Amino acid sequence: MTSPASAAPVSGVVPASPADDLVEGDRIELTVGAPAHGGHCVARFGGPHGRVVFVRHALPGERVTAEITERHRGYLRADAVEIHEPSPDRVQAPCRFAHPGGCGGCDLQHVSADAQLRWKTEVVREQLSRLAGLTPEDQDRLSVRVQPLTPGEAGLLGWRTRVRYAIDAAGRPGLLQHRSHQVVPIDRCLIAHPAIQELDLLRHQWPASNAVQAVAATGGDVAVLDRPAGTSGSAADDPTEEMGGAGLVRLSGPEKITEVVGERSWAIAPESFWQVHPAAAATLTEAVLAMLRPAPGEIAWDLYGGAGLFAAAVAERTGARTTVVESSPLGVAAARAELAGLPQVEVVAARVETALSRRRVTGPVDLVVLDPPRSGAGAKVVRGIVAAEPRAVAYVACDPAALARDVKTFRSLGWELAELRAFDCFPMTQHVECVALLLPA
Repeated sequence: MTSPASAAPVSGVVPASPADDLVEGDRIELTVGAPAHGGHCVARFGGPHGRVVFVRHALPGERVTAEITERHRGYLRADAVEIHEPSPDRVQAPCRFAHPGGCGGCDLQHVSADAQLRWKTEVVREQLSRLAGLTPEDQDRLSVRVQPLTPGEAGLLGWRTRVRYAIDAAGRPGLLQHRSHQVVPIDRCLIAHPAIQELDLLRHQWPASNAVQAVAATGGDVAVLDRPAGTSGSAADDPTEEMGGAGLVRLSGPEKITEVVGERSWAIAPESFWQVHPAAAATLTEAVLAMLRPAPGEIAWDLYGGAGLFAAAVAERTGARTTVVESSPLGVAAARAELAGLPQVEVVAARVETALSRRRVTGPVDLVVLDPPRSGAGAKVVRGIVAAEPRAVAYVACDPAALARDVKTFRSLGWELAELRAFDCFPMTQHVECVALLLPA
């Protein structure tokens, strides 16, 4: 029995032979192995020591026919185009654009809700093992597992409050293919927030635009932004990316949107960075506070602080000097405006590594919140934090590989990973958010 992953017919399957002979478009039969960071599973062509193949649209244990999409010196990339022995965790993708050659925005629509959590847990554990040097026993003590923000199948759709639609050469809106600038025109994105799906953006053509962006804030505001053709800025549709950049034009909605976390609200520009899942900001803030346990009088840094989400929560509990370091002008403006009622908070407009090396922020400091971009903080920033001798660091990470690399640096400097919580802030995609507590050993 076969279960097609796409409508494309399967033909021309290449028998097991030297992988050097393969070219893009060739089809090969594989038994799929474990999931890996990046939204694919790992297989080998030509036996257990054969060429590594990173296979999308597959599940561990499946026997598939895969079509080669990229050929590299040490590995191949492929899409599973026919499933011969499906996994019990396989489901029918709810979106008709989620298939090989289709939209690349969702990596895991073919995976059941529980299996998505297991998939992401395995990826986080593998990164901590391979890049940070943690043993399986270390991770068992930390109880490393990915938790849902909204339990069950219903939580997989309708969560994304920020969507960027790319525009093709004919002016049609859509989303990008995986690892491509090719636009796939769509008429609906199922993971988009209901308020975004109700807009008519996908029913119009945009011949003068590079991209159209929609935001549905937790406070109820909805805004639409246009990036006219000829202006700079990525058309990528990554749920962890900031949507800001030069050249955006507001088409509808307020100049400032309202994001609500607990009893506090932020008025920010719609193109500013904010967590894309409606429950993420509150969940991550609660995790940071639970790990750091801020006490009255403790001094804190919020590095890569954005609009000051974590700084506000920490400063309200300590009543002491709290410093936000942020390089984005939008983030700096929002933090200064929204935290003006907390006079103990200072906002420093600078890159974090520059602020540390040029002593724009100085010790003593008790608590550090570290929320870097996907590339991570890096060794220079980690060394600067350790040199300040804080009591504890809460590291908020949107990329487990970057987190693991920085954890390795902390450990080399005599610190330990004392706690880790992981959250499925991006259902249907391969992305996961982690909060780690690091302490001096």
